[in-house]
Amino acid sequence: MSKRRDPVQFLQRLLLVAVVLAFLFPFFWMILASFKTQQQILSAENIFIFQPTFQNYLDVFQQYSFMKFILNSFFIAAASTILSLILGLPAAYSIARYHQNKLGMTILVARIVPGITFLIPWFIIFSKLGLVDSYTSMILSHMLVGLPFIVWIMVSYFENIPSELEESARVDGCTIQGAFWRIVLPISGPGIITASIFSFVFSWNNFMFSLVLSGQKTETLPIAVFSFLSYSSINWGGLMAAAVVITLPVLILALFAQKYIISGLTAGAVKG
Repeated sequence: MSKRRDPVQFLQRLLLVAVVLAFLFPFFWMILASFKTQQQILSAENIFIFQPTFQNYLDVFQQYSFMKFILNSFFIAAASTILSLILGLPAAYSIARYHQNKLGMTILVARIVPGITFLIPWFIIFSKLGLVDSYTSMILSHMLVGLPFIVWIMVSYFENIPSELEESARVDGCTIQGAFWRIVLPISGPGIITASIFSFVFSWNNFMFSLVLSGQKTETLPIAVFSFLSYSSINWGGLMAAAVVITLPVLILALFAQKYIISGLTAGAVKG
């Protein structure tokens, strides 16, 4: 029996290695290219053996002032995530405990509908209010992506928490709101962390809303990458260095929180 399993396990591991390499190679090539000159990147010779240079990173932070864009992206992503949690957690709890399926379906539709559908109405509204190129418009527009996602992750998580815990708290004198804040939220940490990370990443990488609603004051990292693209040429070295700068913070965040991400995503998978 074990001899039969050995070829199967070998093929499974081989397939796993192939999938991992397919996903990691573009990231590995991006890091290598960020330390190359334009000529080295465009050359097919000596792909892995070259004289590294830090000039691309110096250009990113000195010539293109990327620190400003990093701070803008971080502030907008953090603020939109926090506000989405404040609104989304009570909404998810209400949907889960009181079976408000119509409300849940409405939020799901808002999540499914392409964001570009809301882009023109939002631009008109923010233009009338004088809020284009403001942090308010950027945060609210990014919440359009993060809030429904947080709700739908947390609905399944709250449904998996035994209602007896809240009933016991209410017997001891807690109100519904007190049981939610003191009992439900503390034991929902993995789900909340998972939802927060995904919401932050969606906002960090958001391009469409930032392209239309941002300006010199609120320009974010995805928009700043355009600085390396021109009509006649592309600064590949600077572009790869900028891509590393954009990717690295999110990657580090995901690595540190991977335990919570896995437990948060699988919490609602098995019930009973």
